[in-house]
Amino acid sequence: MEFRNRYLVKALVFSLSGILRTYSVIFAKTFLIFLPCGNGLMKKYHISKHHRFITVGLSYQKADAVLRGKFALEKTAADTLLDQAREEGIDGLLVTSTCNRTELHGFASAPQHLIRLLCHHTQGTEAEFEAVGYVYQNHEAISHLFRVGAGLDSQILGDFEIISQLKAAFYQAREKGLANAFLERLVNSVIQASKRIKNETGISSGATSVAFAAVQYLLARVPEIENRRILLYGTGKIGRNTCENLVKHTRNPHITLINRTMDKAEAVGGKFQLKVRPFEELQQAIEESDILIVATGAISPTVRPEMINPGSRRWILDLSIPMNVGPTIGQMPGVTLVHLDQLSKVTDSTLEARKQYIPQAEAILEEVCSDFNQWLESRRFAPVIRALKEKLETMKKEELDFQSRKINGFDKDQADKVSDRIIHKITRQFANHLKDSEIDTEESLELIRKVFQLEIETP
Repeated sequence: MEFRNRYLVKALVFSLSGILRTYSVIFAKTFLIFLPCGNGLMKKYHISKHHRFITVGLSYQKADAVLRGKFALEKTAADTLLDQAREEGIDGLLVTSTCNRTELHGFASAPQHLIRLLCHHTQGTEAEFEAVGYVYQNHEAISHLFRVGAGLDSQILGDFEIISQLKAAFYQAREKGLANAFLERLVNSVIQASKRIKNETGISSGATSVAFAAVQYLLARVPEIENRRILLYGTGKIGRNTCENLVKHTRNPHITLINRTMDKAEAVGGKFQLKVRPFEELQQAIEESDILIVATGAISPTVRPEMINPGSRRWILDLSIPMNVGPTIGQMPGVTLVHLDQLSKVTDSTLEARKQYIPQAEAILEEVCSDFNQWLESRRFAPVIRALKEKLETMKKEELDFQSRKINGFDKDQADKVSDRIIHKITRQFANHLKDSEIDTEESLELIRKVFQLEIETP
């Protein structure tokens, strides 16, 4: 038995020696290739049938609130846009629309395809987009999304509100069949980076957000704010955050909530023990208020001039995109109308202190982004490694069948285990080499394909 087992191992090693020699030749040749990588197109990563990952969008940096309002996408419009995108052959797309920006991130043949979709489903035109919009492609688009998610591209530094929007955008895309493996990995990596930056740096320390800036504005300018009648119209995310800041910092017991959907207002009102009124009483509630804060998601102004008594002293803060307060209301006697963009410029020592953490945040971004890019690079050779393993498995099966007929008492199960371990080591060594060596991966992969005569299935 001992002699037979030694003979078995010897025969197995001999049968696999051809594979090992072939592998050694390829490894040696690929190690000598030090050409730069390709042009960065996504076609090498086996992710989408389209060759470009593209971001198109506009933000507070160049587009004012009026223009951002034209390109805003509420959920129903985003759903329709995603449906059309899928019908037109796009196989991966995220749609994000916040008070600060509207962006599409996805795979398309050209940026114009995404721009056309955006303009078709909003009030914005391609000419307006051309004036203020931006386009990023491939690795630039990836880096941009990382910076946005990290709060480094926010209107208020360190504001991480975009993360919840990004999560919602991914779930929405997945429901529409437009969330591929790349988008899932990218969104998860951005979330990971934002969590690390929030936990490991002080860039989000202190209470600085649009909601907090609104309350800070009122505290600095409205005398005896604790005795003023405050009406908060809209109890979505910004409305809830504003409500919490009002309760915490003004200590005002005269806060009233109104929302188009009554139960949402009651949920917030119950949490903070505030008065809630039905939507039908909006105009009367406005007339009775000293301070009106609007944070709704309507696509056109719902607070109109005829709803405001002229001459009465009133502060109105519009935190909505698009604007939900008629712009002419700001010209009425006694009315001070402040919009989101003006509030975002309100800074204090907390915001200034955050700037010192930017280098630390950027270092974390670079680390997480590098991990993502390493994963992305592995996508380039994953189909080849998979095909190589299948080819080696076929060669193993043929050789074991041959040896089992040739050798009396051949232990096929033991031989199968030994050869599986060798195949695993060969494919792992290939993968490590392709991942770690500064080589032209495409040249190496092509050589492997030719030597082993591999047939690779790609999108």
